[in-house]
Amino acid sequence: MSDDSSAISATEAKRLLDGWKHAPAIVLAVSGGPDSVALMWLAARWRRALKQGPRLIAVTVDHGLRPQAAREAREVKRLAGTLDLPHRTLRWTGIKPSTGLPEAAREARYRLLAQAARASGATHVLTAHTRDDQAETLLMRLLRGSGIAGLAAMGRETEREGVRLARPLLAVPKSRLIATLEKARIGYAVDPTNRDTAFTRPRLRALMPTLAAEGGDARNLARLAARLARANAAVEVLADGAERYLALRDGSAARPGFDAEAFVALPEEIRLRLLKRAIDRVGHEGPAELGKVEALLAALDQAVIQGTGKLKQTLAGAVIGLVNGRIRVEAAPPRRSRAR
Repeated sequence: MSDDSSAISATEAKRLLDGWKHAPAIVLAVSGGPDSVALMWLAARWRRALKQGPRLIAVTVDHGLRPQAAREAREVKRLAGTLDLPHRTLRWTGIKPSTGLPEAAREARYRLLAQAARASGATHVLTAHTRDDQAETLLMRLLRGSGIAGLAAMGRETEREGVRLARPLLAVPKSRLIATLEKARIGYAVDPTNRDTAFTRPRLRALMPTLAAEGGDARNLARLAARLARANAAVEVLADGAERYLALRDGSAARPGFDAEAFVALPEEIRLRLLKRAIDRVGHEGPAELGKVEALLAALDQAVIQGTGKLKQTLAGAVIGLVNGRIRVEAAPPRRSRAR
């Protein structure tokens, strides 16, 4: 097993990337930093070794937040050219929010990458998230009070904006990507915002050495995220079974919603997931926030158990009601715009 300071070999890169060798085309998200530049270099070398494989397209998103970003995008384009990869730079235009800037920038980045993928006929977008990123994500979600699904952190592959978002380097420490670039004598950019303690992630990053001294290093935190992901997958299977159980219990009758008594007899975590699924399925303002779904579930349980019989609330663009012993979740009417 390689240590955390060794370069990634061609054999290891093949193992990391071969899961996507049958994709028709892949977009590589390359910002110019060490992680994404290493991903591009490893992917280009991997693709050259295949007789047949996906087309690779390098895409850089310039958020327009730093004057150096345009130059960094040009450097990525130059390096992509030496690797025989086509490159596109996409720009996040428009007014930037005064609060929640990192989240807004991330959403814009994924939206633009997905647009580039669809335009290129690519089914996947590969990002260079590392084990270090996974550990930081777990800490951020832990501090926000996330549930099991949130604490599972980032998945190796998920769907977003109509394409598959893949993270082949999620188990790889950042130090190994830097070692890979140093061995290949490839330069990269350093984004100063990664050290700007005005933002949450850099503040947590600064705490990592202290946490590591107490056993909370990136390896252990990423391992915890993987174990929580495993538990979350198991609970999802149980929720699937509970959903089928409630449907079968109703027989052939095409009655919307759940039988309230059967619903409240299920474990709380399962009830919570079923309720959130139903709201997200029909609501037009979702996804529903976990804390609000928990409050709604408590109100539903109380109404059913205490026998008050009725409840009606709106959440995330859905109307949730308890009528005649059934819990119904339906789309809420659109909000009326105020007259000016």
